[in-house]
Amino acid sequence: MKRRIEKTFTLAGVAVLALGVASSAYADDKGCSNNSLRGTFAYTSSGSIASPPEIAGPFVEVGTQSFDGSGNTTATATLSQDGNIVQVTITGSYTVNPDCTGTMTVQVSPIDATVHVSFVIDSNWDEFRAIETDSGLVITRIGRRLYPGRVI
Repeated sequence: MKRRIEKTFTLAGVAVLALGVASSAYADDKGCSNNSLRGTFAYTSSGSIASPPEIAGPFVEVGTQSFDGSGNTTATATLSQDGNIVQVTITGSYTVNPDCTGTMTVQVSPIDATVHVSFVIDSNWDEFRAIETDSGLVITRIGRRLYPGRVI
């Protein structure tokens, strides 16, 4: 009898542990991949550049950014950095994690800058929210799909 009770508690403990791990895994894996970020998005960025001092000041940007679903991105934008207006083109790469977060690295021309970004995909794959992660940059970005609806 004692052995049977121990077996029952052991099975119950294993079941609880398995269910706990399964729900945690489900919470982390939302089914996202590079293909979840595909299409063209209109975006705005705002914030400031804190350093280096020669370019410090307020920053805003508006543009369109395209993602190919395979980890490549391009964009065109107009930015205002401390009141100086610049037309830029952007190329780079991105990676989307199963939990719908990700990172991208982009090269901005003609200012010859490399920028690192962390993002999360939002609103049924129709939006992304991002923050630039390089030292001296205090800039966030919101992008919305130009033609809403999940691209499959």
